[in-house]
Amino acid sequence: MNTQTDERLFDLTRDDDQRMNQATMQRFAANEIRVVAKDADEAGVTPKGFYSKTAELGLTLLPIPEALGGAGMARSPVSNALNAEDLAWGDMALSLGALTPQAFVNTLLDQGSDAQRERFLPRFCEGTFVSATTALMEPRATFDPMEPQCTSNAIDGCYRLNGSKCMVPLGESAELKMVIAQLDEEGPAAFIIEGTPDGMTVKREEHMGLRTLELATLTFDNVQLPAEALLGGRSFDLQRFVNLSRIGLCALAVGCCQGVLDYVTKYVNERVAFGEPISNRQAVAFMVADMATELEAMRLMTWRAASRAEQGLDFHEQAYLAKVACAEHAMKIGTDGVQLLGGHGFCREHPVESWYRNLRAIAIMDGVASV
Repeated sequence: MNTQTDERLFDLTRDDDQRMNQATMQRFAANEIRVVAKDADEAGVTPKGFYSKTAELGLTLLPIPEALGGAGMARSPVSNALNAEDLAWGDMALSLGALTPQAFVNTLLDQGSDAQRERFLPRFCEGTFVSATTALMEPRATFDPMEPQCTSNAIDGCYRLNGSKCMVPLGESAELKMVIAQLDEEGPAAFIIEGTPDGMTVKREEHMGLRTLELATLTFDNVQLPAEALLGGRSFDLQRFVNLSRIGLCALAVGCCQGVLDYVTKYVNERVAFGEPISNRQAVAFMVADMATELEAMRLMTWRAASRAEQGLDFHEQAYLAKVACAEHAMKIGTDGVQLLGGHGFCREHPVESWYRNLRAIAIMDGVASV
């Protein structure tokens, strides 16, 4: 018997603050997100004033130190993941847009310099929505998040940025952009870009899902950046950034899949065929049970990775495995949700088809939802 085992209890109960946040996020998801999601998806634009409402949730304000105008609460990857899960039940695209500035703030808190925090963080404490984003992905088939090919070179005390980034959330409207690039021969680095400097172009992308997220391609042609644009010096931990982002994406997938499961469970219990609910058919009941099982596995793997990150333990393996599981099962849950609605699954009358389209993005996205 190993007498050196960890005696901490395994407890998944939310604490008082998390329960209070859960009620707030779920209410917001039901009353402010779910009710506008369908029209927003069809129009391909975020409803006017929506992000202003999300600012009232204080998602970016909470972890910012009091000295800079924030609430000064300890950053909690677990609470952030729980919030993402609850919001994504309403709609994954709108939720990811609301959480994108939080990813910027979290990375700045995690790896930025004191001067950079003092310069940028007070903007997020004024009670208004600040459009900020992170840009990691690149438009090439062999893209590896750990080996960006966008380059930056140090020249005369400044940096020159070249290359492209794709699927950048809020890419068209973001005031602040955190761009990941290779710095000379030193490895990956992150740069904070304000506005649209000379040599940078922005082009809106159109995808089958995430239509309200303003996904865009950013192209850099000898964009000159000042020395202070380099995030936290020359020691950017890209692996940590990617791991934390994967937890956030997994949490969004869990929340959206929970929405699918809730919707189809109600549907199959109410849909009558041949004199009885279709849920009485074993093939239907087994499919719903499989969805619930896969969803619970996704949730627990995501929570485990977030918990290890919060405790300061190594969480690379857990984040990677959670992303692999969520990428596979989220698509399956979305597909099965459409299948369970039969012909109705192909109709835009029901929201399941839009959730299916959004969930397809979990397998291909990286670096957009850092907790």
